[in-house]
Amino acid sequence: MDPETVLRLIREALLLVLVLSAIPVLAAMVVGLLVSLFQAATQIQEQTLTVVPKIVAVFLALGIGGLWMLRQLIQFATVLYQNIARIG
Repeated sequence: MDPETVLRLIREALLLVLVLSAIPVLAAMVVGLLVSLFQAATQIQEQTLTVVPKIVAVFLALGIGGLWMLRQLIQFATVLYQNIARIG
């Protein structure tokens, strides 16, 4: 296996991880920002107020985008397994 192939596979895998993790991370970030703005406006500084909406947002994001994420992961694994004879 030549170094270029290894680097290409690692690059594709890391890009896939980045894309797949972006959905829940962005959902948590947006909800965290909105909750922080709400806390700043009302001066309520309860720590659990930030955690629970983020968890709900992440679960909703995974529920909505989970099937697409699973398809992307399966597609990557399928291509990898199909080309494993050529790689090795």
